[in-house]
Amino acid sequence: MRACLDACVLYPTVMREVLTGAARAGLCAPVWSARILEEWRRAAVRRGEDPALVGGEIAALRAAFPAAEVAPAPVEAWLPDPDDVHVLGAAVAGGCDVLVTANLKDFPTRVLAAHGIVRRDPDGLAAEWLAEAPEAMGAVAREVLAAAQGLPGGPWTARSLMRKARMPRFAKALERMG
Repeated sequence: MRACLDACVLYPTVMREVLTGAARAGLCAPVWSARILEEWRRAAVRRGEDPALVGGEIAALRAAFPAAEVAPAPVEAWLPDPDDVHVLGAAVAGGCDVLVTANLKDFPTRVLAAHGIVRRDPDGLAAEWLAEAPEAMGAVAREVLAAAQGLPGGPWTARSLMRKARMPRFAKALERMG
């Protein structure tokens, strides 16, 4: 599965780590554009993140997935927010099966279907991957949880961390796994 990751799923950090962890486990091949990464950078800096730290995270992601970055294809499509056409263009250029976004209303299913792309929310997709590959996604969740223990608001449980990351279905599925 080739999955275009919208900026809103690359930031916040926990959501990004779950999705890229799934990619490292071979459950998807991530795709993004330079503009998507720039939108992530701007959002993080606007919320008070250190620009140098964000730049380092982006550089690390690019190094981990060197084939992920594409130049958006020119597409003619109506989207509720015309500024999102570049995301669809990246998905088309990357030959993506899915576009992973938390902004579901901004990507109508009929518009994406015309390009052979299915819109997926990160929470539902992570829960689906957990059902399909419990060992791999369980390991991803444990790694993300371990990395988050130093973050404010801890100590974290998998459920509390994933719920805070706006991934309640994934959290519930992890809890059922034990």
